[in-house]
Amino acid sequence: MGTLRFSSLLLAVGLGGVLFLQSCRNNNPSKTKTLQTKTLYSNKKVKRMTPLEVGFAISLGRITKDTLVLAKSLGIDHIEISGLGMFVDKDLSFKKTDQEIIEKLNQVKKAADSAGINIWSIHMPFGPQIDLSLIDQTQRKQVVAMHQKLLQHLSILEPEMVLFHPSYYLQLGERAHRTAQLIASAITLDKDVQRIGASMVIENMLGSALLVDQQRERPLLRSVEECVAIFSKLPESIGLAVDTNHILHAENLILALGTRLKTLHIADGTGEAENHWFPCDYKGENNWDKVLAALSEVNYQGPFMYESSAPGLKAYKLCYQELHDHYVNHEDL
Repeated sequence: MGTLRFSSLLLAVGLGGVLFLQSCRNNNPSKTKTLQTKTLYSNKKVKRMTPLEVGFAISLGRITKDTLVLAKSLGIDHIEISGLGMFVDKDLSFKKTDQEIIEKLNQVKKAADSAGINIWSIHMPFGPQIDLSLIDQTQRKQVVAMHQKLLQHLSILEPEMVLFHPSYYLQLGERAHRTAQLIASAITLDKDVQRIGASMVIENMLGSALLVDQQRERPLLRSVEECVAIFSKLPESIGLAVDTNHILHAENLILALGTRLKTLHIADGTGEAENHWFPCDYKGENNWDKVLAALSEVNYQGPFMYESSAPGLKAYKLCYQELHDHYVNHEDL
């Protein structure tokens, strides 16, 4: 009986030793796990440091082959075309014939192709009467029809994105109705945009305060909360264009709707007015480290598209490099 107890004791001690050694082994990271950790950290740094391509907004009337060739030589790969008011008047009427529009767009496309510049996006016309959220159904449908006709011609440019404003200023108490009208217009136009091989995007608007004055409210998509609410009701195919001039903490909007983010309007400002300052003039209040960190977090792959005037074409790429270098070397991020 004594021998049996002694043998049992030896067995228990031995088993405990084995379990203790195994526990120690488990508490120390293996070489494989250490290697995996290093690899993950390395991948994070590579992703974080990968620069974006650069683009800038230019009015249709200012596009020439020489301008685009120079832009390309200075590290610019994309443009956004604005200034379509040369085709469409404020009352929705067309200023030029179909043939004149086609000829102009063919010239622009040929210039871009010759220079090796990609037409990334087109900024559609907007104004008090060119408003996708108009309450009067007849007027709203006329706005949609104007855009549809223009889109047929714009197919010549083969854009990747077609950008719309959500609304103009609103009268008091219209917001819910205007939101519904915007959604109806966007659902229709999204199909037309897809037909020309592009994606529809809608940009956030300026709106630190709801009221412009005692009679008017700011346009739709004026805050992060409103953007989230409205985009939840739009088709997934419709993306967000984040305008960094229109909102003081653009990084919050980027993070809130990152899966819908498809393009940018880069400009500095205070979030209080249409400043559209060049970022590297450092007049505004944007925190570019946080903006770039948010873009990295949501894995944004589009161009760093400026909607602000630079001292010269070479400044666009140089400014992005400056902002990017500061971001990747910032210890707090």
